[in-house]
Amino acid sequence: MKQLRAIWRLLRAVVHMLHGMVVALIVFPRGSAEARDAKVQWWAAKLLRVLGIELVIEGLKPKPGAVLIVANHISWLDIMAISAVRPVRFISKAEVGRWPLVGWLVTMAGTLYIERASRRDAVRVVHTMAEALAQGDALAVFPEGTTSDGNGVLPFHANLLQAAISTSTAVQPVVLRYSDPAHAISPAVAYVGDTSLLQSLWMVVSARGLRVHVRVLDAHAIAHADRRALAGHLHELIQEQLPPATSA
Repeated sequence: MKQLRAIWRLLRAVVHMLHGMVVALIVFPRGSAEARDAKVQWWAAKLLRVLGIELVIEGLKPKPGAVLIVANHISWLDIMAISAVRPVRFISKAEVGRWPLVGWLVTMAGTLYIERASRRDAVRVVHTMAEALAQGDALAVFPEGTTSDGNGVLPFHANLLQAAISTSTAVQPVVLRYSDPAHAISPAVAYVGDTSLLQSLWMVVSARGLRVHVRVLDAHAIAHADRRALAGHLHELIQEQLPPATSA
């Protein structure tokens, strides 16, 4: 029964992704930015449901207009979870764009890619981010640079925060947490170590009662901020929102 449910979820997810490709090809080139964002938000929220994940929105409303969202990073699902609450352009590692189906869809949604190992590429991306923020775009970054198991927050890299500082754009922390009936922090979602995308997907669709908690914190005005001090402050804010792994 468990395997059949997982296979059914997988099939529905593939159909939904294909539907998303059609929408991206037809609606995105012709529609307004508002229409695109509405479609992205609908598509992301439905994908979570199809995969058997309940979306729980906590905290404040996302800031409208130009903003840099900063979140902890646990899974490839993080992009869907944030998009279901507040459609944004993500800054992601280049390999995400090469993922089957999902990579093409997030590229069509305006994702900016960075080669993590290249300092020169980080400078390029900061300039591109600053231009996008100055034009009123909402962006999202995962300053850990990689995924954790969700039990804590890895150290934040400060470089990409410079784009918000240079443009005096507010930064809004977002705390992501995945739970299930037996765990406050579900091990089924952790995308770490040698886990492949397909293995992670199978663990997700095989799980029962998964929830993604998206907690939106206060937006920070950060003109003239020091990026390292800002990174440390945001890290602390997000870390203190996560419960111990043994909590109910």
